Amino acid sequence: MALASAAPKRLRRKSHARWSPWLYLAPALITLVVWIYWPLVDAVRLSFYQWNMLPTSPQTFVGWENYQRIFALPKFWQALRNTGIYVVGLLPLAVLIPLAIAIYTHDLPERSRNIYRAIIFVPMIIAPVVAAAVWRWLLDPGYGLLNQMLKGLGLDSVKFLSDPKVTIWTVIAITGWKLMGFSTLILSAANANINPSLIEAARMDGASRWEIIRDVRLPLLSSTVLFLVVMTILLGAQWSFTYINVLTGGGPLGATTNIYYLLWDFGFHHVGGLGLGFRRHPFPRLRRHSLRAVPPDRQVFLP
Repeated sequence: MALASAAPKRLRRKSHARWSPWLYLAPALITLVVWIYWPLVDAVRLSFYQWNMLPTSPQTFVGWENYQRIFALPKFWQALRNTGIYVVGLLPLAVLIPLAIAIYTHDLPERSRNIYRAIIFVPMIIAPVVAAAVWRWLLDPGYGLLNQMLKGLGLDSVKFLSDPKVTIWTVIAITGWKLMGFSTLILSAANANINPSLIEAARMDGASRWEIIRDVRLPLLSSTVLFLVVMTILLGAQWSFTYINVLTGGGPLGATTNIYYLLWDFGFHHVGGLGLGFRRHPFPRLRRHSLRAVPPDRQVFLP
């Protein structure tokens, strides 16, 4: 009898152990499905329809027509090329330079190390709009501090925010300056977690400082470096959005527009699905916008 009564209890215990992890994960999984995956699937579905976003309006199936219109836009290919330039340009600033800083400041005295890292991390806590406003003043071609320094050295002033060949690299440099502190913090934490006995063993074997970095530190930091590389590739161009919007507005001649800014510009300035567009008020100081109808041949229906 005792064995017979113990069997159902054992089965219930196994069943509970099997389902309890899923019960703990259920809130997070439901949140991901409701707020991320379902909107993503619905956005893909809506990309094959023409709809003015009003709940009472019908959705007209247009197939691949929306994608054909997007791919036919010259601005799209220019923005796609600029997005690749942003990613390539940000990789050294968001990965390589922070890696060098994290490694070479690790052996400094504690107070000096903390001061250096604090100085590098300060840009990260500055609001992007505030940072962009300060950089606009610093880079002004007439009275900006940077151009004044160039003139003091006998060089010509540079139009950092109006020259199509220079502007995109200016935005990349500002974005990288902002991200450098975050990457340095991540790499410094990973570097500090390396077992000191490995470093001491390498020194006892006669390894030089460069050999310790090459054979011990870099292999152990590879997973963190890979994480930062993936983050930069996926989000690097998106991080530059604020600086594009505040400093250049996507110009000059679309030289700084990337995919994220292009979608935002079409979504909020043209409102193609509603047949409306925004244009600047004739008095810029008022900073208001007025609506005008966009001709049907210029409407772009985005997913």
